[in-house]
Parts: sequence; structure tokens; C-alpha cells
Amino acid sequence: MEPDADTVKRNVATALAEDVGSGDISAGLIAADAHARARIVTREPGVFCGRPWTEEACRQLDPAIRLHWHVDDGATIAADDTLVDLEGSARSLLTVERTVLNFLQLLSATATRTRQFVDAVAGTRAVVLDTRKTLPGLRIAQKYAVRTGGGRNHRMGLYDALLLKENHISAACGIAAAVCEARRRHPGKAVEVEVEDRRELADAIAAGVDRILLDNFSLDELYAAVATTARRVPLEASGGITLHNVAKVAQTGVDYISVGELTKNVTPLDLSMRLLRD
Repeated sequence: MEPDADTVKRNVATALAEDVGSGDISAGLIAADAHARARIVTREPGVFCGRPWTEEACRQLDPAIRLHWHVDDGATIAADDTLVDLEGSARSLLTVERTVLNFLQLLSATATRTRQFVDAVAGTRAVVLDTRKTLPGLRIAQKYAVRTGGGRNHRMGLYDALLLKENHISAACGIAAAVCEARRRHPGKAVEVEVEDRRELADAIAAGVDRILLDNFSLDELYAAVATTARRVPLEASGGITLHNVAKVAQTGVDYISVGELTKNVTPLDLSMRLLRD
């Protein structure tokens, strides 16, 4: 469940470098010895995520910043909840504010959206999966947020799992040939194949694949695919999945539903940080 520590460090270092650059000239107007307290609150409900990135941002910018957490990753939060209190140099708190909020808003939004999809398919066999449609450089962070929201990760990248899609199949001259080459080059690795109609579904079953991705199938086509495979091969529905139709897709009996919207069309959660007066 925990994110990779080295990735968190790299994410934060990149974020601070692009924001702070040669120095925060606005915060530099504040007296160097000024001490301050700050509070991060949420203006809307959701699922909280991003604590490791917050802690790392404070650690890298100023290890003297102290954090007092009121929630942990995965917690359900309500509007006006206090998430964390911070204490330290006023300059440091002002400088780290945007970096911290950027991570918390994005990752909490991803976790919140995932929880909505997971809740929508509750009571079915379907598992909600993410995709590779992530923000460049933040894939591990967003996939961690998906897990925090109750979803599961599909492959991390092109290197850790085989998914033969339309263009792979076309370049290899068919499903059978593509699967055969995948088995030859990567024995022991599971092979998933994307299909677009019943004919390709039959070809994938005949090729003995380990999972079949049903791309943009209608509900009727999904029901038919489930009946055809009769649980011999796990089925994954993908394409055009929204919060409005995911429950109906899950009710067809598919095993997995992959949703690009979890990480691609994310509206950041509305959070804010305010300095507190003594």
C-alpha cells in the first residue's frame, strides 16, 4: 500500500525545483525569524490522500517544520474538516504551501473519484482498475491514490505486463500470431488481449489468453461475452466507462472494469491553507 519512498522524493524535488527555483522572493519579504502556524482544511467532502508527499515536501524544504495530522490516507473527509496543522518558519510555510496543496488536491481527488466508482459496483464481482492515462511523472503517485480509494492497479507501465491492443495485433498480423510471439519471448508472463467484436473474442479464447479486454462493448455485447466465455477467461470491460454507467457494466458479470477517468479527468479537491493568528 505504501508508495515508493524514492519516487516520493523525486516527485517532491521536481515540484519544489519548478516552483521555488532560485528562491521565493515573496516569502523573502517576511522576517527571517518570524514563526507561524498554519492549517490545511478541505472545503468539500472526499477521500484524503497525499500524506507522504506532504511530509517529504516539508522535510526537503525545511526539516524544522512540524506537522500535526488530523487524518491519514484513505480517511473519509467532510467539508470544513481540518486535515493537518503546521508550525515553523513563516517563510518556509509560505514557500511550501503550493507544492503541498498541489499534491494533496490531485491525489485526494484521484482517491475520491476511485471510491465513487468502487462504491458504485459494490455487490458485484467487478474490480475497478486504473489505466496508464496518468499525469507524466506522477504515475506512481496517482496509482497509489487509486489504491487508497479502494481500486486496484492495472499494469504500472509497458514493462511489467503484456497487453496486446489493436495496433499490436495489426502489426503482428492477428491475435494468434501476437499471442504466440508473446508466449515465446516472455514465457511465464500473463497475456491480455484487447478485442473489439465477437470474432476477435473467439480468436482470443482460441489463442488461450489469460485475460480479455472488451473494448467499447455495448451492454448487450458484454452480457454475450460473459455467456460465451463462461468464466473460462477473466473479462475486463474498458472504454466509455463513466460513473453513470459503471454499475450497469458491472452487472453484466465482467471481472474487471478499467477506468481512465480515475486519473485522467481529475478535478482537484478544494483545499486551502491559512496562516493562524496567535
